[in-house]
Amino acid sequence: MKNPGMRENSDSRVSAAVSLLEEVVSEWLPASFATSFGVEDMVILDLISRHAREIEVFTLDTGRLPEETYALMSLVRERYPVRVRVYYPDTGTLERFVALNGPNAFYDSIAQRRECCQIRKVDPLGRALGGKKAWVTGLRREQSPSRENLEIRAWDEANGLRKFSPLLEWTTGEVWGYIRDRSVPYNALHDTGYASIGCAPCTRAVAPGEDMRSGRWWWEESATRECGLHTAKLPSQESQ
Repeated sequence: MKNPGMRENSDSRVSAAVSLLEEVVSEWLPASFATSFGVEDMVILDLISRHAREIEVFTLDTGRLPEETYALMSLVRERYPVRVRVYYPDTGTLERFVALNGPNAFYDSIAQRRECCQIRKVDPLGRALGGKKAWVTGLRREQSPSRENLEIRAWDEANGLRKFSPLLEWTTGEVWGYIRDRSVPYNALHDTGYASIGCAPCTRAVAPGEDMRSGRWWWEESATRECGLHTAKLPSQESQ
């Protein structure tokens, strides 16, 4: 039998997340949810499908995603009534980068890895968020030290819109509790030790005791392990 206190806390987290999504629908449309089909994003996708279908959903297909991610994308398409729009890198820009630097240039230097992320992720994100008033993310404080000071509601200076993170305060246990309780599908790589899932060449399983982002760009220093989607300066953050 589950601890009643844990259940009450979990229900409270879900209610707060739903309220935030309803706030986005009420005050910040048009809005989008950016999903990478990680476990947190599957929770939010499930919540949106139940409570906030007015929020558009999109994903960024970098062209280097694991097969398990594509399998989940297909399953989501079959199971959920929400349409997930897919954005791709600009073909010409990507072709020039690969021609100049090679297909795996991200291993060669931090600068080239960041340029690769810029082309494959950050630039398409800008197109996806064009004309929107807000975007919803699956960020959580527990994911890495660099995310400890984020706010549930923030102004995203880089993209010129509001940014909402409904699961920011959730624990890993609460995320997986939601997944199990509601039979939400998730990426099979999570069952093999992957805590955070991005491009296949840049993601690995994490060892016990490592933080959740340590499997991303593991050959770099920990301070550099962001792709640029969530590292823009946020000079004006709003409290809850």
